Amino acid sequence: MIQETLKTFFPAMVERRRYLHRYPELSFQEQKTSAYVADELRKLGLDIVTGVGGNGVIGTIKGQLPGKTVALRADMDALPIQDEKACEYASQVPGVMHACGHDGHTSVLLAVAEYFSVRKETLKGEIRLLFQPAEEVCPGGALSMIKDGALNGVDVIYGVHLWTPIPVGTTASRPGAFMASTDEFFIELTGRGGHGGMPHTAVDSVVAGAALVLQLQSVVSRSVNPLDPAVLTVGSIRGGTAQNVIADTCRLAGTVRCFHEETRKTIRERIEQLAHGTAQAYGAGAFIDYMAGYPSLVNHREEFERFQHIAATEVGLTVEHSPQIMPAEDFAYYLQQVPGCFMLVGAGNPEKNAVYPHHHPKFDFDEEAMLHAASLLIAMTQAFQSDRQ
Repeated sequence: MIQETLKTFFPAMVERRRYLHRYPELSFQEQKTSAYVADELRKLGLDIVTGVGGNGVIGTIKGQLPGKTVALRADMDALPIQDEKACEYASQVPGVMHACGHDGHTSVLLAVAEYFSVRKETLKGEIRLLFQPAEEVCPGGALSMIKDGALNGVDVIYGVHLWTPIPVGTTASRPGAFMASTDEFFIELTGRGGHGGMPHTAVDSVVAGAALVLQLQSVVSRSVNPLDPAVLTVGSIRGGTAQNVIADTCRLAGTVRCFHEETRKTIRERIEQLAHGTAQAYGAGAFIDYMAGYPSLVNHREEFERFQHIAATEVGLTVEHSPQIMPAEDFAYYLQQVPGCFMLVGAGNPEKNAVYPHHHPKFDFDEEAMLHAASLLIAMTQAFQSDRQ
């Protein structure tokens, strides 16, 4: 019945999503998106607060029956990627596009607002709609939303991510550690520049950097329990300006992903040890800038079990038990504060060319997935509120 009702909202969902896709905004710059969301919520007669955690918007729907408070979250920011799709709703902002589905998440939560806004008489408790900025860039928008009171009085929180790696009509999640923590490191090795034909008079930072890249490959393979998934990737190495000049500086940048805080600590310590040790071995110096990012996203078992049941019986989706995945999500911060569940909603469909991975210049998703995502959030909300009376 939820999906049948939402089908009447579907044209508006598509219209909103495509508008947001045409006019994306980067993390921490979502002023127009925020204003658009606020206007849509005002049209529905909701109580709203703007400027939460920066550009965040909170809409509140209070039912006329007593009950608990459920928070639902959608992220709003886009990515610094040039849109390469050939479609009428392609991004109109050069170098910026919604390449991860956040435009769809925002449209989904607006549809949820529309659904509940006309059901206050039968609604138990309160629904708090969190439209969050800056999920894509650390430190993210979730922490600042929390600091501004977004979770005050909240009993449970749910979030969805439209996910093209799984087909439309399917949904997936898992209890416990689901998505990885994410840290970033930047290492500058300092040597002594010189003539390429006289290496004995210089300290070659590029050679030290190349050696360090290889040494770092031993961290996961030799310092982390093989049964504990972890990734250490050096994504950039830059040094030198000419073929016959020994560079005095070489810069490395990389990312670390894992699921347990002890592993996270171990990897950081080994990176710092290897950077200083390798630099010293080559007569160079090392400066390390290590940036701790989002923690691992940990779903609460009771809410995951609710998801498994509701997604299959109430929404009619095929439910998969997801493996752990290495992408990170600042929804993790919400789950550190209150119980909840983060869920992937299948959005891939080769027939609609929704085959490209997230963060790809041709990324798109099957818009029918928005119906499934909205239905799932509504059904989870109603199930929680009915269960806790």
